[in-house]
Amino acid sequence: MTKKEEKADEAVDREETDVTAETPEANDSEAAESVENPAESARAEADKWRELALRSQADLENYRKRMAREKSEAIQYANVSLLSSLLPVLDNFEMGLMAAKQEGEGNIIYQGFLMVRKQIEDFLSENGVRPIEASGAFDPNVHEAVKQEPHDSIPEGEIVAELRRGYRLNDRLLRAANVSVSTGPAAD
Repeated sequence: MTKKEEKADEAVDREETDVTAETPEANDSEAAESVENPAESARAEADKWRELALRSQADLENYRKRMAREKSEAIQYANVSLLSSLLPVLDNFEMGLMAAKQEGEGNIIYQGFLMVRKQIEDFLSENGVRPIEASGAFDPNVHEAVKQEPHDSIPEGEIVAELRRGYRLNDRLLRAANVSVSTGPAAD
C-alpha cells in the first residue's frame, strides 16, 4: 500500500470512531461515566443488563408459547387437504342415496347406502368435521348464496333451500354451504 492509501484508511477509521461516539449508546455510557459516584454507575449498568435479561427471557417465553400454539394448530388442521378432497365424493354419494331412495326405502341398495352414509358421518365427526346448519337467516360467513328466489312464506334474507352442504373443521370453515335465499314475496 502507498502512504496515501494508508492515510485514507486511517481517516476512514477515525470517522467510524467518531460516528460510534455519537450513537445513543455511547452517549448513555458517557452520561454514566460522568456520574461522580462509581457505585451509582455500576448500579445503573447492572440495571440496564438486568432489564435486557428480563426482556430476552420474556421474548423466549413468548416464542415458546407461539411455537406450541402453532404446533397444536398444525396437528389439529393437518387433515384439511384430505377432508376437503373427500367432500365432493360425499356429495356424489348423497346423490346416489337420493336415487336409491326413489326405488323405495325398503330397497336393499338404499339400506346399504344408509349404512355407508352413517360410517362416513362417524368418520368425519371423529376427525372434527361438522355440517353447517343451512336454515334460518343467511350468514355470509358460512353460507354462499348461489341464487335468490321469491317466496311467499319465507321472509327476505332467509334461506329457502340448501343446494350443497357446508362443513366446518373444528372452528374453521372447511366449505361454505351453497344456499338459495328468499327475496320475500313476489311483487305483483
